[in-house]
Amino acid sequence: MIHVELSKIIIDEKRQDQIIVLKEKNGERQFPIVIGFLEASSIKMKISGLEVPRPMTHDLLVSTIDALGAKLERLVIDKLVENTFHAKLELKTADGKFKIVDARPSDGIALAVRTGAQIFVEEDVLKRAAVIKP
Repeated sequence: MIHVELSKIIIDEKRQDQIIVLKEKNGERQFPIVIGFLEASSIKMKISGLEVPRPMTHDLLVSTIDALGAKLERLVIDKLVENTFHAKLELKTADGKFKIVDARPSDGIALAVRTGAQIFVEEDVLKRAAVIKP
């Protein structure tokens, strides 16, 4: 698995679909993922440090995971099926066990930016989706 990080968010308010770019942490490969406007806004708000008076959906999920005594260890983007990325949240429970939860990469990234969890992508997915940085 390859460690990646959020490199760029491209928001166009005139379009429903937005783009985030993930970049290989110790390399040059990067790849775009098309996500919804709400998810892109949620990610952008958090990394910009914007505080909201009431919890947004991703904040609620982080609070729920915390209240259950679990921690988001990492997000793994593990499949690319018909141009759609698939991901898994790897949660560590209070008793040290791991639980795997299916997730959209956009939601997983929104959670990762809130919790500091690392993001990984399977090598096969990166090979198929990557574009080399100019």
